[in-house]
Amino acid sequence: MTFVPHNPLEEQLVAVHSGSLDPEAFVLRLVDEQVFMPVRDEKNPIQGFQRSTQAEPLIIEDEDGTRVLVLFTSPERAKPMAEHFPEFTGGLLTEFSWLLRRLGGGVPITLNPGWDVGMDFDADMVGQLIARLPPEHPA
Repeated sequence: MTFVPHNPLEEQLVAVHSGSLDPEAFVLRLVDEQVFMPVRDEKNPIQGFQRSTQAEPLIIEDEDGTRVLVLFTSPERAKPMAEHFPEFTGGLLTEFSWLLRRLGGGVPITLNPGWDVGMDFDADMVGQLIARLPPEHPA
């Protein structure tokens, strides 16, 4: 499948893959960008209403048996993977920084698995990103 960028975040990711944008610069921008996190659908959902406050994200195991959180640069990017995980057809579109704060620790993340244009973050890198986040301001 050819990867045609659908949004500025994907354009930046393509630039990283082509060598015209430093990966670290991309990651620092990513913190403020929205990402799509597939979540498990509820058994008997009410259309447009999610009852649970704890959305269950899609976590897969890599070749080493490490559990990895799956994220995408847009909902459209998740569709091919959703075919393999039919119970994860729901999703949250939210800031990457919001997700990082809720992880609470270094959990490996894969961005756009199954696509040629993606990025993997090991647990240490995720931990460093969490440590760099500015304090959250109460609403």
